[in-house]
Amino acid sequence: MRAGAAAIRAAIIDLDGTMLDTVPDFELALNAMRAEFSLAPIGQDTIKPMVGKGSEKLIRDVLSLDFAPERVEAVYEDAMAAYQRHYLAINGEKSVLYAGVIEGLQALRDMGLRLACVTNKPISFTTPLLAQKGLAPYFELVYGGDSLPRKKPDPLPLLQVCSDFDLPPQQVVAIGDSSNDAEAARAARCFVLTVPYGYNHGRPVQEIDSDGIVNSLLDAAKLIRAHNGA
Repeated sequence: MRAGAAAIRAAIIDLDGTMLDTVPDFELALNAMRAEFSLAPIGQDTIKPMVGKGSEKLIRDVLSLDFAPERVEAVYEDAMAAYQRHYLAINGEKSVLYAGVIEGLQALRDMGLRLACVTNKPISFTTPLLAQKGLAPYFELVYGGDSLPRKKPDPLPLLQVCSDFDLPPQQVVAIGDSSNDAEAARAARCFVLTVPYGYNHGRPVQEIDSDGIVNSLLDAAKLIRAHNGA
């Protein structure tokens, strides 16, 4: 993080691939959806690179494994409805917290930082998942991929948080696992830190233009504390 820059006063944290490994949940819901179309199950290695750009793209990408483009569009609405039904039924059943998440959130809050969760996951999936995993109490704000007119990598959700917190972007850091998070942060003029264990659409995290790679949210908190001179 840049020497001499303003102190960090808030953090915007991604969900899938940053706080929770949710690919096992995706596997259950997507394969239940695929079964309704008599399609064979797919594995986590196939699903993982598809995660992170919103449900609309995810469903189209999964259908495109088997269907031509015109067929994808023909069945898309039914497939999306089936996916949402199955995901809501199993939401959080197989997903697990990454190491250092709770400790990191607590450390960030103990430093006085305001916290927001911004994810491309639909808000109807996000809110119960945060509550189920004990994450909800840490966040003042939560925006899902359908909460605002545009989702990451567009900067709008991050700029909305800055406005809500009445903070300039230069005092806000985004923490995520993918280029979506970094591109949104750069466009919003926020700091950005990346974790190396997430999804990033199948690409190495080292390719992301960020202000640093941190091994956990706890390490992110330590870096922010050092940056703030605390």
